[in-house]
Amino acid sequence: MPQDQAQFDETPPDLSEIRTIELGQFIKWMNLADTGGQAKYLIQSGMVEVNGERETRRRRKLVAGDLVCLDDREFVVEFDAF
Repeated sequence: MPQDQAQFDETPPDLSEIRTIELGQFIKWMNLADTGGQAKYLIQSGMVEVNGERETRRRRKLVAGDLVCLDDREFVVEFDAF
């Protein structure tokens, strides 16, 4: 079997199990902001940290285990099993 062929014999990862949420959505979902505009302001003002670093991208993809900090409060991103 040619070496190029072997690459295609591997099973690709199950993408349905990869879960993410955007930072702005997470802030709204956790009721830290009433609107998307408020979430955007909090993020772009540099008031939010992700995993110990200031984050200004509201579309930053969060994954399970990420630590989001805002106003001396900490939240760990978790996804429930369905």
